[in-house]
Amino acid sequence: MSDTVVETLILDLLEWIGPTPRPYGEVLEAWRTSCPRLPVWEEANLRGLVITHSEATQGRLVSVSPTGQEHLRRHRLSAKAG
Repeated sequence: MSDTVVETLILDLLEWIGPTPRPYGEVLEAWRTSCPRLPVWEEANLRGLVITHSEATQGRLVSVSPTGQEHLRRHRLSAKAG
């Protein structure tokens, strides 16, 4: 799988999570893979594009980090301009 495909899927992941945190289990069910050629969830974590946190009433959640928000903004705007 090319780096371009993984990068595009990472952007899709960030958009899918969106501005509101999603339950950790839901995110892993949708995005985690054991395929070493498709490391979307793992790569997003390594780059600090997503954060995992706990809320007393909602449990474990995943959010797009400020770094991820900037990454998404920068790459999606450049794709629209091109």
